[in-house]
Amino acid sequence: MPDHIELLTLIILILCGVMLLTNLIYYFFFFARLAFHKEIYATKEAEPVSVIICAKNEIKNLKKHIYSVLDQVYPEFQVVIVNDCSWDESDDFLKELETQYSNVKIVTIIEQEKYEHGKKFALTLGIKAAKYDLLLLTDADCSPSSNNWLYNMQNNFNDKKNIVLGYGAYAKKKGLLNRLIRYDTFHNSMQFLSFAKAGIPYMGVGRNLAYRKDLFFNVKGFASHNHLLSGDDDLFINEVANRQNTVIEIKPVAFTISEPKTTFGGWFKQKKRHTTTGKHYKSNHKNLLGIYYVANLIFYLSLATLIVLQFDWRIILGTYLFRLIIQVWIFGKVMSRLKELDLIWMIPFLDIFFLLFYPILAASNLISKPKIWK
Repeated sequence: MPDHIELLTLIILILCGVMLLTNLIYYFFFFARLAFHKEIYATKEAEPVSVIICAKNEIKNLKKHIYSVLDQVYPEFQVVIVNDCSWDESDDFLKELETQYSNVKIVTIIEQEKYEHGKKFALTLGIKAAKYDLLLLTDADCSPSSNNWLYNMQNNFNDKKNIVLGYGAYAKKKGLLNRLIRYDTFHNSMQFLSFAKAGIPYMGVGRNLAYRKDLFFNVKGFASHNHLLSGDDDLFINEVANRQNTVIEIKPVAFTISEPKTTFGGWFKQKKRHTTTGKHYKSNHKNLLGIYYVANLIFYLSLATLIVLQFDWRIILGTYLFRLIIQVWIFGKVMSRLKELDLIWMIPFLDIFFLLFYPILAASNLISKPKIWK
């Protein structure tokens, strides 16, 4: 083997080793915290809660899911539903719902041609209309996984903890698309929940998120990022969350279950909207997430390069399997906690798929950006 090939092989080997070590640091320092998370089962006096739901032309989802919210076993709670310029039958349904349930509050936004708004405006109105200080957010296409969802989410609040990050799962359906959606959701959730456990909270999901009303108004709501389409959940949490005020809740009874997209195009558009906010995260958060992605990408590229250079296949295979075994072990533990264990066999394939998918998504956002929140 020529000297320059040997030198290149040595450089690639060192690079591969560094990337492997970086992967292991993330697995054991961050993700293992979630894999071996110990639940808190202490109880406290139930605090009144306002559940906030924004709905835009969601009549079918409201009819299907709203009763699971209203049927929560809880002494005192309010459900605020913001009817955001709907032109379907939502208005009639919500008016009837308000007459049937004394704890339902409907906020209606009338569409104006000269003024367009996103979800942040609707959510702000819902929060202003909330009767109680403790807010629990979810979406119109979500159902709590149990009638103890509300209790378990609020049970985490105390004098220091003002933000609760929950897990928002997607319903299990047949087909590859459903597995892509659920694996992506699992992987993103594993990251933000693990980082929060490590004292570095950087986002939450509006499908299952709780915080105090005064926390919202202390930072003037969404004022710092109101010009952006998305970010009512992740950018807000990125701004206000810290080591002291944030806690996670991952008991299965506290999950929410959402309706997944049924077409790849619909999911792709949803992902485009969700990924527009990442560049606005705090620098340390972007760096940590970026290093994780780059380490994964370069690890695979370095192995592929070693194959091209005809390096010893046994070392290449052994290195890959060593990382995979640890990855499957840690990821599998988290999947078990989040009730996504059926995805474990797809880890080797989807790990590579999403390394390729996200650059395509980023390029698509450079060409055309989403313009509406729903």
